[in-house]
Amino acid sequence: MPQLLPPPAQPRHHGSARHAEHAGGFRVGQAFHTDQQQDRALLLRQRIETSQDVAGLNGPVLMAGLAPEEEPWEGQVARVREWFEPHLERIYAAAQVRAGDLMQLERIAQQFATRERFLTELALDPPQATSDLAGPPLLDEDFLILSTIHSAKGQEWDSVYLLNVADGNFPSDFSTGKAELIEEERRLLYVAMTRAQSSLHLIAPLRYYVAQQQRRGDAHVYGARSRFISRGVLAQLEQLTWPVGDATSRPLSPDAPRVDIAGKLRGLWA
Repeated sequence: MPQLLPPPAQPRHHGSARHAEHAGGFRVGQAFHTDQQQDRALLLRQRIETSQDVAGLNGPVLMAGLAPEEEPWEGQVARVREWFEPHLERIYAAAQVRAGDLMQLERIAQQFATRERFLTELALDPPQATSDLAGPPLLDEDFLILSTIHSAKGQEWDSVYLLNVADGNFPSDFSTGKAELIEEERRLLYVAMTRAQSSLHLIAPLRYYVAQQQRRGDAHVYGARSRFISRGVLAQLEQLTWPVGDATSRPLSPDAPRVDIAGKLRGLWA
C-alpha cells in the first residue's frame, strides 16, 4: 500500500507566503496576504479604531446607546452630528458646507415627535441635493422668471420688471366700480413693487395700437399712466423713454429743402 509523504518544503519569497496542506492525496494551496496587503489592512484597521475614538466617543458605543426605544428622542441627531463632524475634515473637501447640512438636518429632526416618524419622512421625501458655496454662474442659470403678482407673494428677486403699469391694468377695469376694490388693486401693486431687491422697472406703454386694422397699420390711442403712480411717486423714479433718442442728432436747418407731402399724395390720384 503506497504511503503518502508530506510535501516538500517550499521556498519563501519576499512579499509572499504560501501554505500547502495535504488532503486526500492532493496538494491544496492557500494564498495569504502579501506584506504590502498586510500593511494596508493594518493601516485601515488603525484608521477605523481612530475614527471610532474621535472626540472621546466610540461609534459602536454611541449606536448602542441610541438603540433602545426608551431612549429619549430629543438630542439624538445632535449626538450623532457631534460624533460625525470630526470626520468631515478627513473625508470631504467641502467640510464646512457639509457641516451646515448636518445642522439643517438637526433642525428638521426637531419637528418630529419620534425617531420613527423622522426617518420615515426622510425616506419618503429625501432632499434632492445638498448645499454648496456659490460659484461662477453657468449659462443655464441665466434665465428669466415669468410670474403673476399673486404667485410672486413671498418671493424676492434681484431685478423685477413690472409690465403695463397703466390705468386699466393697475387698477383693473373690472375693479374701478368700488372704492374697496381700487384699494385692493393698490395693495396688489405694492406687493409687485416690493418683490425687487436691487432694481425695479415699471413699464408703462405710451400707446396702444387699435385692433382690427391692417398688419402694419399705425392707428393707436395714447396710454394713461396708472393713477397709483402719483407725482410724488414719480419724483422718486428715473424716467426713461424707449427707444432712446440719438443725442447726436441735430434739428433741421431753416434753409433745408422742404418736401410737399400733401402735393405728393394728391399726385398719386392725379
